[in-house]
Amino acid sequence: MFDLRELSTPVLSAPMAGGPSTPELAAAVSSAGGLGFVAAGYLTADAFAERLRAAQRLTSAPVGANLFVPQPSAATPDAITAYAATLEAEARRYGVSLGAPRFDDDHWAAKLDVLLDLRPAVVSFTFGLPSAEERRRLSEAGIATAGTVTTLSEARAAADAGVDVLIAQGPSAGGHRGTFDATAQPSEESLDDLLAALTANLDLPVVAAGGLMIAGDVSGVRGAGAVAAQLGTAFLLADEAGSSPVHRAALQDPQFTETAVTRAFSGRYARGLRNRFIVEHEADAPFGYPEVHYMTSPVRAASVRAGDPHAVNVWAGTGFRKARTGSAADIIATLAGAD
Repeated sequence: MFDLRELSTPVLSAPMAGGPSTPELAAAVSSAGGLGFVAAGYLTADAFAERLRAAQRLTSAPVGANLFVPQPSAATPDAITAYAATLEAEARRYGVSLGAPRFDDDHWAAKLDVLLDLRPAVVSFTFGLPSAEERRRLSEAGIATAGTVTTLSEARAAADAGVDVLIAQGPSAGGHRGTFDATAQPSEESLDDLLAALTANLDLPVVAAGGLMIAGDVSGVRGAGAVAAQLGTAFLLADEAGSSPVHRAALQDPQFTETAVTRAFSGRYARGLRNRFIVEHEADAPFGYPEVHYMTSPVRAASVRAGDPHAVNVWAGTGFRKARTGSAADIIATLAGAD
């Protein structure tokens, strides 16, 4: 079974669902000595399989995959209806209709079958954990398992489930927080403190994630006991990333000066550039993932088509200003401290 401690460069490219994590990016990171991830979130099982196969074809190095773990919906019909009413003006502005809010499990069972068929080196989980039986099946297939955790209690649950690796996600991370309870206020415990708690209390290798952007960040968490660092925002401007032109431009646009944690786009807490949509709708946004995600999707897509960064989720960590352009190999070399 693959051991992350064997990586020649202790860097993982975070799985970024919705476009940025292309097969080309995953393969390039792995070929450069790190570990690239294919994100399964929002894809059908067939599309996920196609992307994972593509990444595996592009490199002889190990490749990882990530799944969203389905959780019970926190939505209420009244709250969803009320939020839809506040978003009608956005739909008119961009000439679209709101999407139909719906709940699904993101094709969980079918995606587990894809993993068992294609056998990536590692599979990480976000928003929760597989069952003990599901984890056992993956382990028996030779797939290493990693649980994304934001607190010591979540890490203990992951250890009890038998995962091989913990991914400690600090509060500066871009995109969705990996909290198991979608309605809980995300922990503000620093990555340093979370990493210290996990390494002191659990006998599992830990990957540090959240706000890491440069070589000093990687070496810092390694010195604090992490076996590797996972970075997402640092790869958003990579040549191989599937970030939209709007996303790329916004990350480098001086009008955006800070990030915010919001549930306005998806009904679940996530960090992105503070734009007009967040300012105007965060106060009204209900819990309700993935219902809100589906409801806002047409507006977000239309915003991108219009070249407008103010009605789309521009996910980014707090260190977004340090993101650099170039090939994934060049970024990996920089993170490893190479000249």
